[in-house]
Amino acid sequence: MSRTVSRSVRSVSVRHLFAGTLIGLFFMSALPASLNAARGGKTEVLPMEKAAPAAVVIETTGSEGELRRQLRAKNGVAELSTATTRFSQAPTGSYGFIAPQFLGMALVTQSPDLALERVPPAANAYEIHKLADGSGLLVGFIGSDLMAQVTPSNRPKNIRIALYSNPSEKAPHIAAVPLVKLMVDRMPVRLDPKKADSAVMLDMDLQGTANRKSVPGAQ
Repeated sequence: MSRTVSRSVRSVSVRHLFAGTLIGLFFMSALPASLNAARGGKTEVLPMEKAAPAAVVIETTGSEGELRRQLRAKNGVAELSTATTRFSQAPTGSYGFIAPQFLGMALVTQSPDLALERVPPAANAYEIHKLADGSGLLVGFIGSDLMAQVTPSNRPKNIRIALYSNPSEKAPHIAAVPLVKLMVDRMPVRLDPKKADSAVMLDMDLQGTANRKSVPGAQ
């Protein structure tokens, strides 16, 4: 009698173990690929977990064309292959341009995307870089006093910056600042109100360690 009971118990235990194994395998296969890959495979970091890129500054001065070439080389970006595209659709490692009024509207309203053009639509257009990881940088020119303040990746507090579309004696250094760290509450201002293509200035906050998610360049 005891042997029969023992065999029955072992049989039930084996069936339970087998069933538990099948259930475990089922749930393992149902897990997202990113979680399975994290245990030993290669996976891409989720967009909301990506750290914002650090601001990039070219310390030297020179002609506008040369400074832009140096910054593009440093960020590893090339000209867009299409005439127009959305930032979200632009290939990584590329750059495009956006008119200041459209950039201002997108940043003030926290639009989720930007319309980029391969050729600058105006002399005062802003340049946008889409890096290899998909994050975005807004390119402009800053004064010498801001160089040391914008480059730290972990700022203890926000700073107010003026980013110009074109270089001048007041803003001779080219810089690229992360879009996800910009807080903008006003439109760009033309330096010469009488000229439609006059250089413009965008006054905004560059955040410290916090990253915004609902802005262009957050993916």
